[in-house]
Amino acid sequence: MTTSADADAVSRANHDRVSALDPVFGQMAGATVRHAWAVAELTDREKVFLCVVADVCQPSLGLPFELHVRAGLARGVSTADIRALLRLISYDSGYPAALAAVERLVEIEAALGIAAPEAEPLPVELLETGPDAAPSPLPAPIRAQLVELDAHFTEHFELQSRMRAVSGPGTLTVRERAFATMSVDVHYQTLEETFQAHVNRALGGGASEADVRAVLRFNAQFGVTRAWRAWKALNAHLAGLAATA
Repeated sequence: MTTSADADAVSRANHDRVSALDPVFGQMAGATVRHAWAVAELTDREKVFLCVVADVCQPSLGLPFELHVRAGLARGVSTADIRALLRLISYDSGYPAALAAVERLVEIEAALGIAAPEAEPLPVELLETGPDAAPSPLPAPIRAQLVELDAHFTEHFELQSRMRAVSGPGTLTVRERAFATMSVDVHYQTLEETFQAHVNRALGGGASEADVRAVLRFNAQFGVTRAWRAWKALNAHLAGLAATA
């Protein structure tokens, strides 16, 4: 069982490792992390997930990823939880980026003496495309937009959605999944249809507008210019939702 003292100890150790590389950079990073982690609307678990998403998308799978995994472990986030997150975001980050993170996570597990967690294989019917595929899990408005683009791309999107829907059942909440995919949009600056869909998913999953805004506040540490553009997109989308309510 982890405690706040455990988390504090790991935070100090992480800070010391960064400061040993460059003391002034350590001061800057420490102040930035303290400010970001003070965002009250997000849980520590959600903050760890957003850090890992940033590491995959940046990509920064060396020391930053290791420090974030260690911070997660100190806060009760298991490597099984992180694996479920990586499976989830592979859809949006791309499989090569997620695979690199999985490989790095395995290295960290080995270094810390953590056994690789077991996982149930996906049902075969979820892996099919074409006429034998399971029903589309996509909302009708989203699927209609995809069909207008390309039939093969629509099949690909549906395949990813079916697999992602059960990539971590009982592990990641709807809110956590929505915040993670929102963050991928921020890092990749895909701030139109997909960002709006992910914001809507978060709101539909019980998150408030303040909670959604907190995601961008936390993500500012990973690049203020990207966050700036995301704020413009989010504020415009929320205003549009309010106008049509």
